[in-house]
Amino acid sequence: MADLTPTPDRPGLHVSKPSPNAPATGSAVCHCGATATATGDNQVRALVEGYTANHGAAHGWTGR
Repeated sequence: MADLTPTPDRPGLHVSKPSPNAPATGSAVCHCGATATATGDNQVRALVEGYTANHGAAHGWTGR
């Protein structure tokens, strides 16, 4: 499987939860330079909410 971790060249959001009993992990990189990581279901949920509200599509960037 390809590495789906976001990078400055490939900004985005990646979340993983390998099993129901494992904590979620997440990482985000925005084209504006902001980066973040989180471990634990609640922290990853907050990361996703913050990224979608303030980065990525919120900047109006389409990647073109």
